[in-house]
Amino acid sequence: MPLADAAHGFEVIERAGCGSCHTIPGVHWPQGKVGPDLGGLAARGLIAGRLPNRPDVLAAYIRNAPALVPGSAMPAMPVTDAEARDVAAYLYEQGTD
Repeated sequence: MPLADAAHGFEVIERAGCGSCHTIPGVHWPQGKVGPDLGGLAARGLIAGRLPNRPDVLAAYIRNAPALVPGSAMPAMPVTDAEARDVAAYLYEQGTD
């Protein structure tokens, strides 16, 4: 992902508490089970079972999931557009399992 910083994405993941709901590669605590495990995200065809798995869509979903999937259990997150891109870059870098 051009202009994205995966290392910063990891910092954002920890600051925003994404591990409270998700199990995320590299995040050792917490390892939430409410949301899906995000390991292998790059190999999935869809985000949230509805959206095409593309970097721009993932970043938008990270920032404001309810705007893209009304009724989503994932809340809008307190991150900037750049931070959402960085989080997406980190998740894609974790491979396909």
